[in-house]
Amino acid sequence: GMSGSIQAVQKQHLHQQQEKQQQQHHHYESSYYLSTKSSVSQQAFSASTTTTTSRRQFFWIFNRKVIFTRRILKFFTVTLQMEEWSEFRKKMNPDSLTHPPEFIVKPRGQTVLEGKTVKLHCTVAGWPKPRIAWYKNNVLIDAKAHPEKYTAESSYNMHSLEIKNCDFLDTAQYCASALNVKGEASSVATVVVKNAVMILPSDGFCPEYGVTFETTIIDKFDVAFGCEGETLSLGCTVVIYPTVKKYQPEVVWYRDSVPLKPSKWVHHHWSGERAILTLTHLNKEDEGMYTLRVNTKSGFETHSAYVFVRDAEVELEGVPVAPLDVRCHDANKDYVVVTWKQPAVEGSSPILGYYIDRCEVGAHHWAQCNDAPVKYARFPVTGLVEGRSYMFRVRALNSAGVSRPSRVSEAVVAMDPSDRARLRGTSQEGMQKAVCVFFFSSQLLPKVGIVPGEPTDVVVTEATKSYVVLAWKPPVQRGHEGVMYFIEKVRSDAWQRVNTGMPVKSPRYALFDLSEGKSYSFRVRSCNSSGVGGPSEPTEEVTVGDILDLPSAPGAPVVIRNTGTSVVVTWKASKDVKHLAGYYIESSVVGTDVWTACNNKPVKQTRFVCHGLITGYNYVFRVKAVNAAGYSQSSPHSDAVVVQPAISVPGQPTGVTLLEALKDYMVLGWTPPADNGGADVRGYFVDYRTVKGGVLGQWHEMNHQALTAASYKPSAVLGPIVAQTRPGECHISFIFVIFIFL
Repeated sequence: GMSGSIQAVQKQHLHQQQEKQQQQHHHYESSYYLSTKSSVSQQAFSASTTTTTSRRQFFWIFNRKVIFTRRILKFFTVTLQMEEWSEFRKKMNPDSLTHPPEFIVKPRGQTVLEGKTVKLHCTVAGWPKPRIAWYKNNVLIDAKAHPEKYTAESSYNMHSLEIKNCDFLDTAQYCASALNVKGEASSVATVVVKNAVMILPSDGFCPEYGVTFETTIIDKFDVAFGCEGETLSLGCTVVIYPTVKKYQPEVVWYRDSVPLKPSKWVHHHWSGERAILTLTHLNKEDEGMYTLRVNTKSGFETHSAYVFVRDAEVELEGVPVAPLDVRCHDANKDYVVVTWKQPAVEGSSPILGYYIDRCEVGAHHWAQCNDAPVKYARFPVTGLVEGRSYMFRVRALNSAGVSRPSRVSEAVVAMDPSDRARLRGTSQEGMQKAVCVFFFSSQLLPKVGIVPGEPTDVVVTEATKSYVVLAWKPPVQRGHEGVMYFIEKVRSDAWQRVNTGMPVKSPRYALFDLSEGKSYSFRVRSCNSSGVGGPSEPTEEVTVGDILDLPSAPGAPVVIRNTGTSVVVTWKASKDVKHLAGYYIESSVVGTDVWTACNNKPVKQTRFVCHGLITGYNYVFRVKAVNAAGYSQSSPHSDAVVVQPAISVPGQPTGVTLLEALKDYMVLGWTPPADNGGADVRGYFVDYRTVKGGVLGQWHEMNHQALTAASYKPSAVLGPIVAQTRPGECHISFIFVIFIFL
């Protein structure tokens, strides 16, 4: 009995130990151990403990193998990418020489319905690999800044631009521009967007409301003139019939086909009957063609008129007027490119250059960015603080002094473009998830210091007398922290570090203080806290000087009378001009030799209506083109023209009379038209046809040259026909009609 009790206690103790082991290692135990509690022996328990330990070792070794395998796969992926890039480079550059860009497949023009998406494709060859930029009507498209509208993609030498949710404002010429150190090439395609209302039934019937809306615009705003700093309002009265309760049309304003959004400077007002646009504190950027568009369920109506903005009076006689259209491009961590347009009036002497000022958002102190004035209307500003926002303005300089500053640019943040895109397109919830994923992955990944690899594709993107801009791609191997860069230049085989004090954060760098006319080569090294990597492949030798040439002079303008205070001026475009900013048109009263700007904002078209002229005065016109390099020579002068209303079609002559009829000729007479159409009548054409037995014949032209008198003696043509007629008998009748030749 005693031995039986002891055995029972031993079994109970062993059972408790088994349960404890099962609780500690439940995630490794199988159901087999849980089903044999009553018959487990000490040997079985030992075997169970050994199995658990071996499984731990197995999972530790397995995890390390997974990490090692991932690293091996990453290494091979990078290796394959490098091999793939090497093969691509061999195909693109078989002779190891540099080649200018060349379009193998050009973008193709397309027509698309409103609301749809269109995609332009092109293939570009050249070495070094060309950089591709897309332009809409010669304006650079910043796809990263407008991801909801554009997507620009590049895969090796194939490039595309996707335009989403097209509307009629996307109807334009799109240009793909390819640039490398050897030159530039471009190709243009036209995209036409058909408005949705164009495919409505012809009667415009709206099933939703059971009516057809008819829109009439009255009390229309006319061509307007304003001065910088003033306030200007444009308005129209809109009548929509029939009136439907709670239905209002869509009222949209445009400037030069670009929708005008309400802002500090632009205010919209729609009363239900009258549409008003108010421009507060006018600036030259506000000049342009303004369009009111009223959209209804049955179609749309528009009205347009031009607004001119004159320069404010200069404080010092002879100084230039302010530059305009200051914009920021290619913003990065510590670098941004500022561009602007030259003013129409240079002052009493040519513009010598420009000063660029910057101001941090929230501050009131403007700091000058360049010590010496720059001639190019484009300047790379460096030394920005990452994460801070900046605004810029520009002033022009000539021998008489410095102009007033331009209107300030939109604020721009010094930030990596990819970070900016992520912040712009990520919701709050998505950002939180991204931060969690990053934190989790950063805890798992080993923190090993890695010296970054070499940057790739180092190219000279800009070269002027004032500066040279380098651009490159970050290294593939960069570790788990950000990389910075050192730039080196060489002359006479001696490499010299340019930025000795502080490495730069952006994959862009502007070099100043280079000797004009000298040749340089450049290379870049990456660095982080673990050290400095090897140098990139050096660039080809670049001679410091202006790559962008001045535009050639436009063709001689042709002037056409328009109204009592305006004329239409057309001209031939400048030849082979790159990055055209537009044209300025100037007028002069004959005999004065004083030239006045007709437009204060450059226009891209080769046709412009010059308003604000004096009726009856005799004018000549000239045109000059402008790009970032400066102004072209002026075109030849136009022929002189007196400003008067346009010549219209004259009225009809009256009183066609047979004055005399003899054997071999007739004499016709008529009264000149009461309305000569605004110009003297130069002559007349006479047509005739026969009437025989009540049957009308075909019309024939009697004279091939215009007649200058109000009478005509047809002899040679009619002589043989009427020779046999007798008094009182008329077998053939003639009906004459007079056409006027202007």
